[in-house]
Amino acid sequence: MSLDPPSPAVTPGATPVATPVDWERQRAFLAVVDTGSLSAAARQLGAAQPTVRRRIEDLETQLGVALFTRSPSGLTPTPLGRELAQHARAMAMAAASLARAASAEAHAASGAVRITASEVVGMEVLPPILAALREAHPGLVFELALTNRSEDLLRREADIAVRMVRPIQEALVAKRVGNIRLGMHAHKRLLDAWGRPATLEEARRLPLIGYESETIGVRAVKAMGLDLRVEEFAFRTDNDLAQLAAIRAGLGLGICQVGLAVRDPMLERVLPEVFSFDLETFVVTHEDLKDVRRVRLVFDALVAGLTAYARSGNTV
Repeated sequence: MSLDPPSPAVTPGATPVATPVDWERQRAFLAVVDTGSLSAAARQLGAAQPTVRRRIEDLETQLGVALFTRSPSGLTPTPLGRELAQHARAMAMAAASLARAASAEAHAASGAVRITASEVVGMEVLPPILAALREAHPGLVFELALTNRSEDLLRREADIAVRMVRPIQEALVAKRVGNIRLGMHAHKRLLDAWGRPATLEEARRLPLIGYESETIGVRAVKAMGLDLRVEEFAFRTDNDLAQLAAIRAGLGLGICQVGLAVRDPMLERVLPEVFSFDLETFVVTHEDLKDVRRVRLVFDALVAGLTAYARSGNTV
C-alpha cells in the first residue's frame, strides 16, 4: 500500500464534490485503525490482506488524502485519518443499530439486543441471567460488549447498559438495582499459611494483589485508608478479571465483589467490618427503546437478576 499522499481527487481551484464512499472501504479503514496492521485487519474482517490493502488505497484515492503512515508499531492514522475514523465509527454504530432494530418487530419477543457491562459483571454475573431469559424466549439474541468504559446509549452503541454511575442524560431510562459491594478476600489456603489479619496494617504484610496504574476505583479505595504503592503488590494487573482469577488461585489478598466471593467456599472475606466499598449500580436504556418488547424483556430480567445479586453480597 502506497503511503504517499495520493493525487487530489479534484481539480485545483474547483469546488470539491462529495461522493458516496463504499461501505466496504470504510470497514477496511476502521479495521486497520483498530488493529494497527493490514494483516490483523484482514483477520478481523475475514478477508485477504491484498483486498484490505486495495480498499484502503481506493479510499485514499477517492478522498485525495493519506489516511495512514508507517511506524515501528504498524500503521498509524494521520491526524485527518483519526478525524475521519470518528465519522466512520458513527456510521458503523448506526448500521449496527439499524440491523438490531430490523431483527424483529417491536412487539416480538425475539431479535437482537446489545448489552454493555464491565468485564467482571459481563463475564461472571450476566450469563446465568441471560441463559434463564433465553430459555423462556428462545428467539432472543444477545450481543455483549465487555468494557469498563461507558458505552454511549444516546448514539446507540448499545441498547442496554449496566453502569456503576447514575446517568444524567434526560433521554435515558435508568433503574437502580442496589449497591454491589466490594471487599478484601483471600483463599483459605493463603490465610492458613500467613495468618488472618486483625488490622489493615497486618493485612499489608500478606502477599497483595493490586494494580499497575491508578484508576478512579483505586483512588476511592485509597480514600478508605488502604493507601498502597504499586511496589507493595506481589501480583499486579489493571485487569479486573485477572485480579479475580489471582484471588481464586491463592496468589494473594485482593479486592473483589462480595457477591462473587460468596460463591466460592474456598474464599474468605478479610476484615469486613473495616473495609467495605459499595458500587451503586443501574440498568439503563434509551427512552425510545423502553417499549420495544425484546429490549424490555432483557431490561427487566437484568434488573431482577442484578438486584438479587447485589443483595447476595450485602448479607455477608
